[in-house]
Amino acid sequence: MFDGIRKRVVSMWFPRLASDRALRVRPVDGPFALTLNTNNANRIYCLNAKAERQGLSCGMPYSDARIFCPELQSAPADPALDARFLHALRRWALRYCPWVGIEGRDGLVLDITGSAHLFSGEEPMLADMRQRLRRAGLSVRLGLADTRAAAWALAHHGEGSAVSEPGNPLAVLGSLPVAALRLDTGTETALQRLGLRTIEMLEAANRASLARRFGPALLRRLDQAMGRQPEQISALIEPPHYGLRMTFPEPIGLVADVMEATARLLDRLCSRLAENAAGARILSLTLYRVDRAAQTVELRLARPLRDAPRILPLFEREVGDVDAGFGIDLIRLEAVEVAALPSEQISAIATERTTRLDDLINRIGTRIGIENVQRFLPADSHIPERAFSLSPAFANDPKGGWASPRPRPIHLFAPEPITGSGSYPPDRFRWRRMSFTTAHATGPERIAPEWWLEDDNWRTGLRDYWKVSTRQGRRLWLFHTPQHPGWFVQGEFP
Repeated sequence: MFDGIRKRVVSMWFPRLASDRALRVRPVDGPFALTLNTNNANRIYCLNAKAERQGLSCGMPYSDARIFCPELQSAPADPALDARFLHALRRWALRYCPWVGIEGRDGLVLDITGSAHLFSGEEPMLADMRQRLRRAGLSVRLGLADTRAAAWALAHHGEGSAVSEPGNPLAVLGSLPVAALRLDTGTETALQRLGLRTIEMLEAANRASLARRFGPALLRRLDQAMGRQPEQISALIEPPHYGLRMTFPEPIGLVADVMEATARLLDRLCSRLAENAAGARILSLTLYRVDRAAQTVELRLARPLRDAPRILPLFEREVGDVDAGFGIDLIRLEAVEVAALPSEQISAIATERTTRLDDLINRIGTRIGIENVQRFLPADSHIPERAFSLSPAFANDPKGGWASPRPRPIHLFAPEPITGSGSYPPDRFRWRRMSFTTAHATGPERIAPEWWLEDDNWRTGLRDYWKVSTRQGRRLWLFHTPQHPGWFVQGEFP
């Protein structure tokens, strides 16, 4: 910071952020409240101005609020959506300065040092903030001071005095209650009992006595407000943007030219992904023609990748089908979806095996759609038909193998009845117009139906499964139904 430039901070507090957000989507004429279930009780989470004028307050039970205000309208609160809305407001506030941070769950803090002159001064800047937020339907209270703590105190407790003169914070903060120093409830109550009700009284008190009684936290808060101790503003870092473009002095139309341009963009994009330890899952290549038409080629990958030589050939088939018209003068490549891809120390054999499988899935996916390349995954069920599930190969990364206490046939089909005779299981039986003689049998394995699920194939009840090896060389999976005696074949082992 240059000499002579004093730091200036704006605290932007939205006292009714949640209710204002909800009313922007669905306006309500009358008292309105958002409710949140806390400790098995439905309580008021946020109110609009009309509900506050009825004597309602945040934290009171919703049933009590309805007694005081029968015409109260309500809706469930969504803190996650409120947080997203606050982050959107933070991005909007970047119009005033490049350093904006989040203050709690309903506030922003802006370091406007050196930025006020762009709006003809501090007062016009604050007036512009109020006007734009009021037009957006948001209630806001602003505080401007030399320190973050002083600005917060003015925004939350400053009434009409929202601006502190540079270099003299006590002139405005002195009359504010000690709660404006962001103290915990216990410390605030103890100070009130000692008669220290304002910041001015606290500033005039003996510091050694305050330190012995309340510890260093109280004096740290006071010094931060007076500017004797610094307090940093932690601005959120914008996520990296993975989008690149290339323009051409003359339109191009050959597939080789488009692929060469894509290769150059892809090299730069993969370098950016590597810097952030990320890999692309979905890539979008947009080709802009000279007649203002645009065509997009989307590439979905089985695994996050940042290896340009492996990705580039996957674009060739789709790029070859693009109609270049009178030529393409701009190409844009963007990683629409990225995922973490940290560096790993793995063996060369494992790397080659995984790479070849992923490349195969990617090549097939470019032809039939990556979501149509599916794999079997184990499911938590002892019912044979439900012991697996189909899932897109790119959407999961299975680890380990199938674990089953009993072997299951690789070829599984719908139960087919057989006719047999002899012992249990049958010594001789006929299936698919073929006769078989049992050489060896293992079992039984009793499987009961899952009563909480509806399945017509299991309405016969219990099943006793046998693994039967026949003299004819077939290894079959048979089962018997005790409730309705009968034998069936449901699978075949290799």
